[in-house]
Amino acid sequence: MPIQKWLLFLILHIHLHGLILAQAQLPDLLYSSCGGDGNYTENSTYQNNLISLLSSLSSNIDKYGFYNASIGQNSDMASAIVLCRGDVELDECRSCVNNISQKLVQSCPNKKEAFGSYDECTLHYSNQSIIDTRSFSTQFYMFNTGNASKPEEFNQELRKLLDSLRGVAANGGPLRKYASGNATGPDFQTIYALVQCTPDLSPQDCSDCLTTTFGDMPNCPCNGKRGGRIIGTRCNFRYENSRFFEDVPLEAPPPSGKDDKTARTVIIVVVPIAAIVILIGCISVILMRRRKWKMVDEIQSIRGDDISTTESLQYDFSKIRAATDNFSNANKLGQGGFGPVYKGKLPNGQEVAVKRLSADSGQGDLEFKNEVLLVARLQHRNLVRLLGFCLDRTERLLVYEFVPNASLDQFLFDQVKRRQLDWERRSKIIGGVARGILYLHEDSRLRIIHRDLKASNVLLDVEMNPKISDFGMARLFTLDETQGNTSRIVGTYGYMAPEYAMNGKFSVKSDVFSFGVLVLEILSGQRNTCFINGEYVGNLLSYAWTNWRKGTNTNLIDPMLRGSTKLVRDITKCIHIALLCIQENAADRPTMSAVVLMLSSLSLSLSVPSRPACYMHNDVSAKIQPIQECNSRLISESNRPASICLSQNEMSVTELYPR
Repeated sequence: MPIQKWLLFLILHIHLHGLILAQAQLPDLLYSSCGGDGNYTENSTYQNNLISLLSSLSSNIDKYGFYNASIGQNSDMASAIVLCRGDVELDECRSCVNNISQKLVQSCPNKKEAFGSYDECTLHYSNQSIIDTRSFSTQFYMFNTGNASKPEEFNQELRKLLDSLRGVAANGGPLRKYASGNATGPDFQTIYALVQCTPDLSPQDCSDCLTTTFGDMPNCPCNGKRGGRIIGTRCNFRYENSRFFEDVPLEAPPPSGKDDKTARTVIIVVVPIAAIVILIGCISVILMRRRKWKMVDEIQSIRGDDISTTESLQYDFSKIRAATDNFSNANKLGQGGFGPVYKGKLPNGQEVAVKRLSADSGQGDLEFKNEVLLVARLQHRNLVRLLGFCLDRTERLLVYEFVPNASLDQFLFDQVKRRQLDWERRSKIIGGVARGILYLHEDSRLRIIHRDLKASNVLLDVEMNPKISDFGMARLFTLDETQGNTSRIVGTYGYMAPEYAMNGKFSVKSDVFSFGVLVLEILSGQRNTCFINGEYVGNLLSYAWTNWRKGTNTNLIDPMLRGSTKLVRDITKCIHIALLCIQENAADRPTMSAVVLMLSSLSLSLSVPSRPACYMHNDVSAKIQPIQECNSRLISESNRPASICLSQNEMSVTELYPR
């Protein structure tokens, strides 16, 4: 062992034995509590750190009677906080701290955590960081055995006095949070009291700590007594019917001369800078609030009389954070194009899904506002319902109803879960999605184009009813608008209509195309862009068209669905409708109202479909995962029951045009 370390080790242990020898000479503690965090071993690093820390307290404490510090790291860290009563002189304070740091180690031998008090000072040390914590727990009570006359009136006057002192102490500045005073109680009794917090607390934390401590009065044996005290780790108060404290003089003004000039220089430099910082901060807050309330006003104007107040849509960030257990990974439901989605539970027990938009997701305030404006306006059994939103600085959250069975793709493309999707359920899903899109196109008070309809955006409730989700890309139209154009081609390739994928043109018929692709996936149980059947590896749309022309539609049907003649007939009818939806010319595709009618009618004659759009091999092939990769990905998928063969672009963007 190097000589320096050996000497330090020897000095520490001499100091420890000095503490033990001094035990008989030290006054008894008013109170001590030995924590339950376990014992430290003799000659351990933690013991050495603790001894070194305690020996430094009295010399480092400031003239206001407060000091906190930590030594060491991780499990070897020793942390301590010490506070002298606000009216105690510095020399007396240091003597008290020196005594308590020795006595407490003796009262709690080998304990990693302890709390103790003399009349003039308190000490708390631990193997956990206690410097930045805000624990307002009460440690002990003391009381005068004499009863107060007219206890109810006495307690009433006492509480008034304590409440007045609380405000003075809380605003006492960063060096001392202490106040004392007196009041006249019943029968002309004088009540003397003091309150105190550790000065590192903020004014609000100090006020909260004292409020919590005052609230312990009914539990204290001092209740109704002429004197008493409640002492906690961060604040305390005491009262008596006789004077027990000294008046604390006001701080003397700084001396004249050079210090005056220094003070003036500091004021001249600091005050303008502080004023500029405050001004910038105020402007930022005002702009953020204007942006927030402008959005709220627009929500109100869109929703009309549907809600009595915009407050019903807003959630506090703290409540959402608590509901999701601080957005823990255990509550994460998935990752969307603009950020993760978490499961949460509100204080009333309601389960919700919280979409937390990433700051760098690419969706700006406009997109966020648009999704809120849009989804909050929609009410349909086949659409996921938006419950509210939250704007808090950079945080932007959307709160949806929780749909327990996750998304359609997690059932449809899983070899095991797909067995739960019999024809009755698949037929119900196709019909529900069709009615949901019809509502968006024609039955809501706004004409809405979803622009990202796909299996992963169809959620399934507990009864496997479909609910369309993720309106982050939806676009609103006026009554007389039927199509639009954009330079931002976003969405999921494989579901996009060709006119949109290649030229940026979209309309209600764009959603019809996506619906047709989705229906073919539901019927076959395979993905459009990763389709394999026997020796055929390619595009689902092309395969469906080829078999339609040959009259071999059963090749397309999921083997799990092949059954009676009637079943095959119903599925063939859905294939026919899907092919009408995916025709290359948008004008040849039916509207969603026609699709719903075709699905529900038993006698309606269907037109003959023309060749579907098979654009994936042309202009946008560079953006699509190559077909030749499907074999290897499908093989790996068979070894991972819950795997998903995703298309390349999972983005969503909102563009709104209220009508």
